[in-house]
Amino acid sequence: MMANLWENDDPVSDLGIDVPLWIEQDITPYDVAAICQGGCDSGAYMPAVTYYQALQTMNEHGDSIFDFLLDCFGDELPIHPDGLRNHSWAGMACFYVSCAVELWASSVEDEINDALDALADDDEQE
Repeated sequence: MMANLWENDDPVSDLGIDVPLWIEQDITPYDVAAICQGGCDSGAYMPAVTYYQALQTMNEHGDSIFDFLLDCFGDELPIHPDGLRNHSWAGMACFYVSCAVELWASSVEDEINDALDALADDDEQE
């Protein structure tokens, strides 16, 4: 049986999956599915696209976010498709937080599916 992320709104952390501190700790499989489908810009993860929240996240966790992105991309950070000109720091904060959240979501999607499948199997056996 294949789990359906869209049908689960319990925190991902309840499944034993580590959630970085720069992501809201109550993020759910439903949220991860929405992020994977449409990205943060679709409204799937508003803290990454709201200037105030993205700035706050970068102020508190910017080094960890950059480390995560560098681990994913190697020695270079992603650059906004429109380049760096004409972007405020708040806009860049949204870009980097969104990139990191989207990468994290796609990296744990299969792990969440597996954990939900295991829970469903346990429920069926009881």
